Amino acid sequence: MLLALFATSAVILALLWEISFPRLERWSEQRRSRRERSAIEGYDPGRERRAERRARQLLKSCVGDEEWSMYRDLGFLRVWGRLTGGPEQGGTQATEAGAPYAYLVYPHKPIVSYLPQTRRLLAEYCVAFPDETRPYGSARLPDSDDVLAKWMALTGDERRLIDSANMHLPGRQVDPRQVRRDLWRLSEWERTRLARQRRATGATAP
Repeated sequence: MLLALFATSAVILALLWEISFPRLERWSEQRRSRRERSAIEGYDPGRERRAERRARQLLKSCVGDEEWSMYRDLGFLRVWGRLTGGPEQGGTQATEAGAPYAYLVYPHKPIVSYLPQTRRLLAEYCVAFPDETRPYGSARLPDSDDVLAKWMALTGDERRLIDSANMHLPGRQVDPRQVRRDLWRLSEWERTRLARQRRATGATAP
């Protein structure tokens, strides 16, 4: 009887060890990683938050009031395209010359081109702006700095950015359903903003 209980206990302990070992291993790895980060001289856990705060201030000072309000409220920017022939549609054809098109600029995601009137998605453009000044941690720029870098590239030399980016069909990295929801949010945001401006104009009119 005792032998059977001992054997059963041994099996139970072995099973528990098999279940708990991966968790213990992950916990040990996370603890080791935290120790290594803490050992870096001058490491500040609040550095990323302060960097993002400064990045938002810089973005606000560079873009217009409408763009800043859009990013603050929605988390992305719309940039109107200015190429005569328009951007390519997934490498298959060119947008009809003169047709209005625009880009949605997200932090650390591809730039998405689309047709505002129909909300048709055209392509994704993958570009990266690593932070080469960071002595440790992620090489990514703060979110707002990444958006500002894309905005400056699109407004400064759209053709160069598009030609140098990796172009893919819509949906490669950014969910088209998310983009369409964001386009709907953008239209609602613009409608609310316009109504607010009209009320303000009416209130100040003689």
